Amino acid sequence: MVDGTAAPKVHAFVEGSRRVVDSGWFGVVVFSVIMANAAVLGVETYSGVVEDWHTELKALEHGFLAIFTAEILLRMVAHADRPWDFFRDPWNLFDVTVVALAFLPITRENATVLRLLRLARVLRAARFLPQIRVVITAIGKSLPGTLSFLLVGTLLLYVYAMVGWVFFADDDPEHYGSIGRAVLTLFLLITLDGLGDAVRAGLEISRWTIVYFASFVLLGSFVLVNLLIGVVINSLEEARAMEEAEKAEPPGPTPVGPTPEPLRARIAAARQALDDLEADLGTTSSACQSLVPTDGDEGRRARVPGG
Repeated sequence: MVDGTAAPKVHAFVEGSRRVVDSGWFGVVVFSVIMANAAVLGVETYSGVVEDWHTELKALEHGFLAIFTAEILLRMVAHADRPWDFFRDPWNLFDVTVVALAFLPITRENATVLRLLRLARVLRAARFLPQIRVVITAIGKSLPGTLSFLLVGTLLLYVYAMVGWVFFADDDPEHYGSIGRAVLTLFLLITLDGLGDAVRAGLEISRWTIVYFASFVLLGSFVLVNLLIGVVINSLEEARAMEEAEKAEPPGPTPVGPTPEPLRARIAAARQALDDLEADLGTTSSACQSLVPTDGDEGRRARVPGG
């Protein structure tokens, strides 16, 4: 009996929490608190303000932490009937981690770690800005392609750095005296920074150095950079498609409860149609049976002349 009366109350509480979490004003309030937290972090960089308002700033920090904790708990309650959906969302995991770590004693005792965690709360603002959320998701999805790009770029830099060391180490030791100096010089050339000076210095050594610099700039600045841009754009499209797919998905499972009124009306109409069809079939069957001749009818027909 207790379970039967408690279940509807729990269900109503979960539904109420879900309505609050999904409401627009809730997101605005949390986003405003995150921005206020960021502003307080900026204010705390001024030593004079910290000395004069130390107690008030400490109280604000505790207030922000209490609000963020209440927000996380409310989100968990809203997913009480489907907790796996809550922990499946990377943003929820990030929020829980950032807030939970603030309660650890080792974190409270280390000012640097505590400041970094408070700074990480600012990143939660991306949760309420869809475009930033799409960009961050795209960066995460582009990591595999970016690693391939880095491997190819490292191989290209190493090969050209070794060639530069072989040909230019004696004439230009400042830029090609070792493999490290050569890699640093070529890495800067990928951004086309100082390309004119490097080409002029190379031409003083040999006119064939133009082939070296032209091929490196073509492969490094144009091919590799455009390849990286393509990887990022492709990941951005995938992240945008994922965001749209999440919006298209239903917010939760179909609630189990009384049948909605429109569905009841349709079921009643279908039952009435079946009843009418059965009545029509019964009438038609009776009419067909009345048309079948009996034995008496056949005898009377035999006595009628010409019958």
